Amino acid sequence: MAKRYHIPDPPPQSMRCHHAGCEAEGLYRAPKSPDQLNQYLWFCLDHVREYNKSWDFYAGMNTDQIEKQVRFDTVWQRPTWPLGQWGTSAAARRFAAMDETEFMPDDVREAVNARMNAAKNRAEQERRRQKQRVASKEEAALAVLELSPPVTWAEVRARYKSLVKRLHPDANGGDTSAEEQLKLVNQAYGTLKAAAAEA
Repeated sequence: MAKRYHIPDPPPQSMRCHHAGCEAEGLYRAPKSPDQLNQYLWFCLDHVREYNKSWDFYAGMNTDQIEKQVRFDTVWQRPTWPLGQWGTSAAARRFAAMDETEFMPDDVREAVNARMNAAKNRAEQERRRQKQRVASKEEAALAVLELSPPVTWAEVRARYKSLVKRLHPDANGGDTSAEEQLKLVNQAYGTLKAAAAEA
């Protein structure tokens, strides 16, 4: 039975074997170096065999670099992360900093994006709740002043002055209930004044 050989991919253009002094046609490609695996030298069959025998991918690497490369190769050179870490803000920052051209399987990217979007939505909902709490505090203060929104600051001041006159201890003969109500009016006015200053 005759030996079968792989028919090589032809070089982009006809060229001589890269081995010094060889005049044969360079039909067989070999990577230039471990850092240039997609750039090739072209050899004749004899010289590509010789080149392959002397090829050492790990040449020039120390043991730590070799270990790192072997571990990277065991996951098909895809990035990996500890399980359950994508919910953390540090992991989200790492993901956000990744270059779009950096390889990440589509299903992983979609899952991570969904998780990050869910976290953003939760944060937005919490912000809205906080805002509603502030609004309800202001609404409660307006109710104490017997007002309902929308109102101008001039209306708030006018109502406050009239309530203070009406509830003042001198006007009520020392009535304690009026005094307690006056304290609530003062607190409500203070809340609305602080809110107006922030706006």
